[in-house]
Amino acid sequence: MRRVARLLEQWADKEGLDAGERDRRVAMGHLHDTLKGASAEALRTILDPPMAELPGPVLHGPAAAELLGREGVDDASLLRAIRFHTLGHADLDDAGRALYAADFLEPGRDLRNKWRARLRERMPDERDAVLREIVRARIEHLLARGRPVRPETMGFWNSLAKGEAWVRASAV
Repeated sequence: MRRVARLLEQWADKEGLDAGERDRRVAMGHLHDTLKGASAEALRTILDPPMAELPGPVLHGPAAAELLGREGVDDASLLRAIRFHTLGHADLDDAGRALYAADFLEPGRDLRNKWRARLRERMPDERDAVLREIVRARIEHLLARGRPVRPETMGFWNSLAKGEAWVRASAV
């Protein structure tokens, strides 16, 4: 969580965000995996359908967001970012998109390290292009294993792809 929070802080500083927004993003980084070690059974008791029916490895985000909401956190964007930091979602705002990227790119992950490092170097300047690469890689990973792609993830991909098509069309 510290590595994700640190990336979010670095990117916020690079973007010149004010201290309040930088601190909010750092908090998201520290909160997003608070329930990652909990059992799927315990997390399902926190959630209502359809969130409770998600695969075990992605339940921690929705459960953390649910508990934060119950404790009085009323920042809908922050809660959405934490809820969907593993799946993605078309309605993620800039902070949510940054969390999604930071969670995937944090330097403690030991898989395709050089590729991840190159993507980190491009953040936040090329955020949407980096996000497209991340989401495409995640979808390809699922498809190669014959696994379903969640509608939230496809919606996120479509929102990113639509943005790219709009940029290409407006450049013509």
